[in-house]
Amino acid sequence: MVDLDDAIVGRYEYKGETFEILIDPKIVKYLKDGKEVDVANHMAVEEIFKDAGKGTKQSEEKLIELFGTNDVGTIARTILEKGQVQLTTEQRHVMAETKRKQVAATIARNAINPQTHAPHPLTRIEAAMEEARVRIDPFRSADSQVQEVLDALRPLIPIRFENSRIAVKLNGEDYGRCYEDLVSLGRITKEEWLNDGHWVGVLELPAGMQTDLVEKIGQKTRGRAETKILK
Repeated sequence: MVDLDDAIVGRYEYKGETFEILIDPKIVKYLKDGKEVDVANHMAVEEIFKDAGKGTKQSEEKLIELFGTNDVGTIARTILEKGQVQLTTEQRHVMAETKRKQVAATIARNAINPQTHAPHPLTRIEAAMEEARVRIDPFRSADSQVQEVLDALRPLIPIRFENSRIAVKLNGEDYGRCYEDLVSLGRITKEEWLNDGHWVGVLELPAGMQTDLVEKIGQKTRGRAETKILK
């Protein structure tokens, strides 16, 4: 359960009656993202109010009459799905800023400068978002807002989403050290073991991640790895 001080009010007006709950602001994001959650577990108080500010509870008779049930979790979900939530200014700012960072990180991970074929640093993406006065919806998923932000950035910086292909050569021991990084950062599209015990493979990965890949396996192999960006 969320603390009362951190809860927001969810309100639903129906057939002349008001129904309010005190809920964790994170629940709104979970529902927007389509996640299965037990709404009751995210309530500050497991009650349906007529006026949450005054602590006035709705009557059980009204709940059954208008919702067909007195189950708090079921009614709370309906309130969130059909009603409105009221964030404080600080809560909205924190949620929007968190989502802004997620959007910027996604763009930095997947985009390159088509003029240089090099990734844009995260700080450059964030600065361009600021310059473009990008507005982030705290209730929508980061992925659903990436394309809109990308369109807003294009007049300011050369940018596009692109995948890179990188050839990697590792000795047998280094392959074991680097395997998790290889499969977490990209997709191995081709691989083979050479007669001398070296592993060679081709990875496909978001263009913005190519520097991370080269740096990570370079550190783990102490510079023994061979990499080449393929066209």
